Amino acid sequence: MPLFSRQASANPGGSARTKSSAAKRRLRASGALAAAAAVVLALGACGSGGSAPKSSDGKVELRFSWWGGDKRAQLTQAAIAAFEAENPNIKIKPEYGDWSGYWDKLATQVAANDAPDIIQMDEKYITEYSTRGALLDLSKHDIDTSKLDEAALNAGKGEKGLTGIAAGINAATILANPAVFQAAGVPLPDDKTWTWEDFERISAELTAKSPKGTYGSAAYGTDEASLGVWLRQNGKSLYTDDGKLGFEPSDIAEWWTFLKELSEKKAVPSASEVVEAEAAPLDQSGLATGKNGLAFWWSNQLPALEKASGGELQILRFPSKTGKSADTQLWYKASQFWSASSRTKHPEETAKFINFLANNVKAGEALLADRGVYPNSEVRTAIESKLTPADVKVVKFIDQIKDELGEAPAPPPKGAGAIQEIIKRYTSEVLFNRLSTEEAGKKAVDEMKSAIS
Repeated sequence: MPLFSRQASANPGGSARTKSSAAKRRLRASGALAAAAAVVLALGACGSGGSAPKSSDGKVELRFSWWGGDKRAQLTQAAIAAFEAENPNIKIKPEYGDWSGYWDKLATQVAANDAPDIIQMDEKYITEYSTRGALLDLSKHDIDTSKLDEAALNAGKGEKGLTGIAAGINAATILANPAVFQAAGVPLPDDKTWTWEDFERISAELTAKSPKGTYGSAAYGTDEASLGVWLRQNGKSLYTDDGKLGFEPSDIAEWWTFLKELSEKKAVPSASEVVEAEAAPLDQSGLATGKNGLAFWWSNQLPALEKASGGELQILRFPSKTGKSADTQLWYKASQFWSASSRTKHPEETAKFINFLANNVKAGEALLADRGVYPNSEVRTAIESKLTPADVKVVKFIDQIKDELGEAPAPPPKGAGAIQEIIKRYTSEVLFNRLSTEEAGKKAVDEMKSAIS
């Protein structure tokens, strides 16, 4: 039996899934990618905008763009206020919205030479923007990186230098709803020793002993992180260091074969229920509503899910092939990055604000764990007493797995923003028996290669 791992996340970095249909999300993703492609083609001659004269009163205004909900906006504006109090000559103008429209807007702004000075950047797109010269090399400016987690720091480096400073650290996790286990009379797994055979058995048993409509686990296949973990456990990788795919069609076919096996044993929902769940917002997900005993999420999504569920959730390591936690091959992922436009007219002030966000305790006290565990170890320690119990749980998990991590994966190459959509689409084809796993594997890999070529 092939062994896998699935990582269904909400929008990258923890923003909640929208209620829009899968078709609408596909169109948005395609639109963002098309716009980004137009942008990067127009960026070939872009360079740093250099310094610009200050206004007559000596003040500088910087535009700061991010995605996220109302809570993130509130916390981020508190950090802005703390920075402005220490730097009265620098004014930060916030620009924010939800994930679905963020990338279309940013692509249009960059193409029009109207990019924000400070940009919240995602792992899927940082290579796309940086390789074409749209992002500032932050290593050439006064930003202290000495207290940042090394793996998270390296994630922001590329051929154009350091174009992103990690805003938070995440890890792929399986979250468990203990109430579902208790109601079914099934003990929670030991996440230090369980295997994928255990995962299958436990999930099927939970389904069998629960009311109709409740399943042992959510299905996987809606995010490339899940495929990445499975590949790593089988000696492959999602991407290679030279920006190519690190696996073959047979590898992803085996991943889907195990999903089909889980579906046949009713360990996960049916194909139609999977599609319905995909469109649900975070607070109506199967884990939050008690319809799933297990589900795959990024670690920083625990607090929102726990709040939605009305009870405590438990963070679990992924199963492994061997039953040894050191073989799970997890890694620290930068939840988002602080990046800057290469054409900012105020690079020094922009770097000063990013340095504040990354290293200042006052910024940490404002942002807390909204974007993941703070990468700066000193700030992380300083703000721990201010974190919620759920956030503390995430911090402790991140610390617990530190010595079990695998090698940091290669960063997503240019064009990788299309990969998640391809995975989701072909997962649906497999679940609805419209394609065999082998056919889906070949078609998906062909599309992926084209996307990142």
